Amino acid sequence: MSIKSQIESLLFISAKPMAIKQLSDLTGKPAGEIKLAGDELVEEYKNNKRGIQIIKDGSKYQMVSSPDNGKLVQEFIKDETTGELSRPSLEALTIIAYRGPISKIDLDRIRGVNCSLILRNLMLRGLIEAKYDKKKNETYYSATLDFIKFLGVSDIGQLPDYERLHKDDTIDRMLENNKN
Repeated sequence: MSIKSQIESLLFISAKPMAIKQLSDLTGKPAGEIKLAGDELVEEYKNNKRGIQIIKDGSKYQMVSSPDNGKLVQEFIKDETTGELSRPSLEALTIIAYRGPISKIDLDRIRGVNCSLILRNLMLRGLIEAKYDKKKNETYYSATLDFIKFLGVSDIGQLPDYERLHKDDTIDRMLENNKN
C-alpha cells in the first residue's frame, strides 16, 4: 500500500487535522516521507478540482470539502446538526456519556459496528469531544459540557444510575473477551 493511500485513509477518518509526526507514527514511515507525500497530495487534490481537498496548516494536514461546494455542504451540515438524532447516534452518545472517556475501538466493539460517522456527527453537534492520548496512541471520546448542560445536570455523575453503570465491569469483561 502506498504512503499516499495510507495518508488519505487516515485523513479521511480523522475529524481533525493530523500532524506529520502522528502520521509518521501511525504509518511507520519517516517524517520526511510523510511531508513529501502530504505536500504532493495537497497539490494533486488542488489541481484535480475534486469535491474534497487536502489542506496543510503548518505541520498538520486535513481533508476538507472543496470551497466551491461550501453552500451545499453548509445546508447539509445544518440539516444533520439540527435534526433529531438517529437511534444509533443516541446509543453511541449514551455509551460515551456513561462510559467515557472511551476509545473508538471500544465503542465499535460495544455497538458491533464502525462508529466513525456517528462520532463525527456527534462532534459536529458539539455533544462529544475527542482527546488524543499520546501514551496509548489513541483518541478518547467524552461528553461535552454543552451536552451535560443540555441534559439539565451540572455534572455527568448526576445522570440516572451513573455510578452503577459507569463502574459496571460487565462491559469491561466483554471487551477483554473480544480482544482474545
